[in-house]
Amino acid sequence: MTRRRITLLASGLIFVAALAAVGRFPQHGDHFGLWSVVPPAVAIVLAFATREVISSLFIGIVVGGVISGERWYELPRDIVQGYLIPSVGSEAYALILLVYLWALGGLIGLWTRTGGALTFAEWAGSKIARGPRTAKLFAWIMGMIFHQGGTISTVLTGTTVRPVSDKHRVSHEELSYIVDSTASPAATLIPFNVWPIYVGGLVVGTVPFLSTVPEAIGFFFKALPFNFYAWFAVLFTLLFSIEKMPFLPGRLWGNVPLVVGRKMTRAIVRARETGELNRPGSRPLASDELSVVRLAEGYRPGLIDFFGPMGTLLGVAILPYLYTFFILKSEQPTLLIAEAFVLAVLVGLVIAIIKGMPLRVGIEGLVEGCKGVTIGAIVLALAVTLKSVADSVGTAPYIIEVTSGFLSPVVVPALFLLLGMVIAFSTGTSWGTYAVLFPVAMPLAYSINPDPFFVTLCFAAVTGGSVFGDQCSPISDTTILSSLATGSDLMDHVYTQIPLALTAAGLAAVLYTILAAFIV
Repeated sequence: MTRRRITLLASGLIFVAALAAVGRFPQHGDHFGLWSVVPPAVAIVLAFATREVISSLFIGIVVGGVISGERWYELPRDIVQGYLIPSVGSEAYALILLVYLWALGGLIGLWTRTGGALTFAEWAGSKIARGPRTAKLFAWIMGMIFHQGGTISTVLTGTTVRPVSDKHRVSHEELSYIVDSTASPAATLIPFNVWPIYVGGLVVGTVPFLSTVPEAIGFFFKALPFNFYAWFAVLFTLLFSIEKMPFLPGRLWGNVPLVVGRKMTRAIVRARETGELNRPGSRPLASDELSVVRLAEGYRPGLIDFFGPMGTLLGVAILPYLYTFFILKSEQPTLLIAEAFVLAVLVGLVIAIIKGMPLRVGIEGLVEGCKGVTIGAIVLALAVTLKSVADSVGTAPYIIEVTSGFLSPVVVPALFLLLGMVIAFSTGTSWGTYAVLFPVAMPLAYSINPDPFFVTLCFAAVTGGSVFGDQCSPISDTTILSSLATGSDLMDHVYTQIPLALTAAGLAAVLYTILAAFIV
């Protein structure tokens, strides 16, 4: 770690000590005023400045403990007993640990022994990938296919396409952007998943014409054409993949180099010219246990080693959902995500054993895969804890309260887009942002202008803005898992994707403002 980064982290610790010296912080209802934005702000600023996420997240948690605690000398107990243990021991983190880390890591580790993912990648890549451009297009297609949810999409897409993109010298910054930007944005545009049900439950009853759950779910689908950020995000990623974007990093208009994506430009040039897929000095989240194939002696890899576990995963996760939603018309369709991942690992192991792999070798692969996601597990644990801290100090309610006093109908949809972006970026969750923003935004939009089209614009703006923040935040699980699955440095991924995502968000804001102006 450089002297500058050590200095910045030390400054963060000094800031924590200074806060502790201040004493009690006045609480205003469900938030602490301006202090409510300090914990996530400190974590995010330090993460960007130092590129060291673990210590930055921890300092943000400590700041939150200082602000919300009763006595400064009880700070260690408040942090450990009040935040860390409840967060790490929560059902949400247990699901992440079981599914996205142990099951995912175990499956990838098993594939390093069976060669399943590499065999599929070589087979599929031979049909599509001929160079960096078509390798990126392959990644985009896989992202749209595995669109069922943000975290699921990132891990499936990243682990599937990485061998192909590595072969064709696609930098991990490029790949992580494609994987991340075809995850949650695509899930909101092709919402045959749990998203409409979750959001519908939040907005039902918030305005008079959404009095029932089916109406609220149907409203989600009606708003799809106006989810401008998601549309631009997916379109930009496609243009980026086929290198047809007007401001594609590295391309010039005349003789003037474009500022947008300058860091991405350097990543592209580095990978193509030197073959270095990560920046020198970077710290990828994925370890060698997830990327180096150590094929078991005498084992003959085949497509069944990939399609067996993957077919189980998709079949168990998607088919019960489609059956209960479309056939049984259930308002709460069955979604067996955890079961699907666990069964996929078991199926992969059984196939390997039937084909002659010793059980000991298969278990070694599973264990090494789990070891390979240890860093990701630590980062996610701290990210989940920081979200609890943000909830405790009232980050989201304070932001909403501050911005609700200067609303004009013309700017309301764009403002809701911005609010969703800020809150989700600060807390690292789109669903959490929906939970705090929709119950306020929907009745507020209706009170400003009861026109259903205006309310639809505001609804879509919240949906897209929250996805932006979730996609770009360094404390978001999708951002972390995109880096983990593609072998990228987390902050390199954040730095390189933000300019492109901000451009998409800016265009979305312009469209919302133009449409709102016609309504008013």
